[in-house]
Amino acid sequence: MVGILNISEGSTIGLHAAVHLAKSPDEPVTTKEAAEAMKVSAAHLSKIMQRLARAGILRAVRGPRGGYLLSRPLNEIRLLDVFEAIEGPLKLSRCLLSQPRCGIDGCMLGDMMGEINRQVVKHFEKKLSEL
Repeated sequence: MVGILNISEGSTIGLHAAVHLAKSPDEPVTTKEAAEAMKVSAAHLSKIMQRLARAGILRAVRGPRGGYLLSRPLNEIRLLDVFEAIEGPLKLSRCLLSQPRCGIDGCMLGDMMGEINRQVVKHFEKKLSEL
């Protein structure tokens, strides 16, 4: 296990791509430019950008000066919107196991998982304008 919080590479790239586009919201950015800036595979990023476009977070601009733009103002796009466009609805768990097995009334970890869940949700509610 790498860590308790495990966010896929696709979601991580999607989140970074959204932040990258937020730096210049009025200028289209090509997949190649973004991939070079982020040091990721252009092919992988292209698939992620297409998903974000299908979800209405990005819009494609055609032509020689084309690329991708954010489709809404920065204060209307949450990190959660980007994450869910890649992964689907955020699923929070109160147990580190796929299903509770310990057989005790309270969790041996106390409310640690609840606190982690609250922190994840709080952070993912941030809008691109807040970063």
